[in-house]
Amino acid sequence: MQDNARHQDQIIEWYDKYSMALFKYILKMIQDPQQAEDLTQDTFIKVYTYVKKGNEITYPKTFLYRIAHNLTVDHIRKNKPIQMIKDFFTTREDPGPSVEAMVEIKESSKELYDALSLLKANYRQVIILRKVEEFSVRETAEILNWSETKVKTTLSRGLQALANEIHKGGATNEI
Repeated sequence: MQDNARHQDQIIEWYDKYSMALFKYILKMIQDPQQAEDLTQDTFIKVYTYVKKGNEITYPKTFLYRIAHNLTVDHIRKNKPIQMIKDFFTTREDPGPSVEAMVEIKESSKELYDALSLLKANYRQVIILRKVEEFSVRETAEILNWSETKVKTTLSRGLQALANEIHKGGATNEI
């Protein structure tokens, strides 16, 4: 019984410390606040189940991000066909932003997140973890279950792809 209370206290402490950061990380990946909230809760449920089975977690922050990452990737894979259909109808109904709106977007950080959302999932994930969430190369490698070399290479390629997307957006806005 004491073990159970200790596990609950540990999870509550981690929830208080990391839940908002995990929510923001997931939200950046899927751009759906309600679903990001659900996936954040699912992350802590999985971690609680893992700890309750007697498993120890040495680095809780890294472990939580890894679980959140895996759940988010599973969610994206499961819902990809639905999102493609939604995107198809959204783009057909919406002729696009006005020139004024495009200028506002360029002047704000939204441009960065828009460009980020156009990148391959691997690029987006590693950029968010390394540059937004400020994880080390080692921590990012653990979260993504990659080698440190793959993290560095993918980050480099991802940043180049991001720069290209921003440049394309800038060229489009200037026409």
